[in-house]
Amino acid sequence: MNNLARLGAALAALIWAGGARAGEHPGRAQIEKDGYRGPSTCEACHPGKAKEILGTVHWKHASKVDNVEHLDPKVEHGMKDRIYTMCNGNDVVNDLKEIPKNAAGKTKLTGCNTCHPGNHLEGVGSTGPAAEAAVDCLICHSSAYDLRQRKPYKDPQGRVLMGQDRSTQAALAVGKPTVKNCMFCHESAGGGVLVKRGFAFNKENDVHAARGMVCVDCHGSKDHRIPTGFDPNNWANDGVRVACTDCHGEKPHKSADYNRHVARIACQTCHIPRTGGAVAKDFTEWTRGSDQFYEPTTLKREANETTPVYAWYDKTVRNEPRFIGPHGSRKDGKSKIYPFKIYMGKAYYDRGTGQLLSMDFAPPMATGDTRAGVASAARTLGMKEPERVAKEAVPGWQTVYFGSNHLVTRGKALNCSNCHGPNGVLDFRSLGYSDAEVTKLTNPDFWFEQLIEAQKSEW
Repeated sequence: MNNLARLGAALAALIWAGGARAGEHPGRAQIEKDGYRGPSTCEACHPGKAKEILGTVHWKHASKVDNVEHLDPKVEHGMKDRIYTMCNGNDVVNDLKEIPKNAAGKTKLTGCNTCHPGNHLEGVGSTGPAAEAAVDCLICHSSAYDLRQRKPYKDPQGRVLMGQDRSTQAALAVGKPTVKNCMFCHESAGGGVLVKRGFAFNKENDVHAARGMVCVDCHGSKDHRIPTGFDPNNWANDGVRVACTDCHGEKPHKSADYNRHVARIACQTCHIPRTGGAVAKDFTEWTRGSDQFYEPTTLKREANETTPVYAWYDKTVRNEPRFIGPHGSRKDGKSKIYPFKIYMGKAYYDRGTGQLLSMDFAPPMATGDTRAGVASAARTLGMKEPERVAKEAVPGWQTVYFGSNHLVTRGKALNCSNCHGPNGVLDFRSLGYSDAEVTKLTNPDFWFEQLIEAQKSEW
């Protein structure tokens, strides 16, 4: 009897006996008997799901992108091939590998695609039966997944593999992805915990988490295609989007004055007044740690420690060697004011073309030699005269606007005086308002009575 038949028989037995206990996976008895054998066990009841994964951003690390300038919308782009100064490399030049020995004679296995849900032999963008069999279903779906198993190792043939927890215990705890499942990768992206995005999704920092919600309550997938917002930094997507108004509507407030703002002010502007994470990194000077390995010198802030910068955004992205951020204008009729975390990264630029150069992290991680990392990446990418390119490379800074879409608060949301007071958070002049308009917008007549009424109700 094959797996499908066995699981079918098990399900029939459960139904005959009155069904599984509430919250219990229907195939539990069969998994307990046969153990977990990877995606083939899941596909006995969920056929085609492994192949489905291979077509998503989580597997490909790329997609067609139609809202970023200077990109061909017919060609897929993403972390598979992208170079920018939060991650000054990509899956091509920083594939999972063993780095050279450091001064202490130690080495380690590392790479940008350690969060890829494959086994590395079947890696980013791979297809076919072997790739389907390599999908790590449980990393997203098991609440008992042992993350200690999710680490790189060498097999007897010397090949670098990414470990997976395929234990029966993990398989018996499958269900909707938890916050822990998602944040294992998304909280640690960019070189460490709270570095890249700078948000902690917990009850202390986000009103949705305080209400017991999990990531997939908003980012609920269909066919493993997960909805995302329009972060100027986050390019690749599964073609489905999520917005605050999906749940809260176009008139989310009791106050008509506040509801009028929704047409020009993004929900995040008032409800995410703080952010966190790395504010700057220097890839030209790496810092040696106590383990004798080097890391890019990084200036980091905790969640809720950084004040956002506000700008008009029409959901299309300026993409330049020295700047990645929002397109938009007060006058275009479609932009809204959004909050952003400003990040600045220092890296090497090609002296001749002015383009940002990629870096292979292996050499500088072992020795601190950053130009050796540029030369290695240039060789991998097939550039001519890689040693010369690295020697003549010019250090420079790139500014990146990260969208603020988490750390949502209700009790500490901005009110009228926070924006319209004389020392308000919005720089109306830089947002395109005239001096006369600024005078009007920052006059207490504009907001005093409303806040007095609100104060009466609070007291």
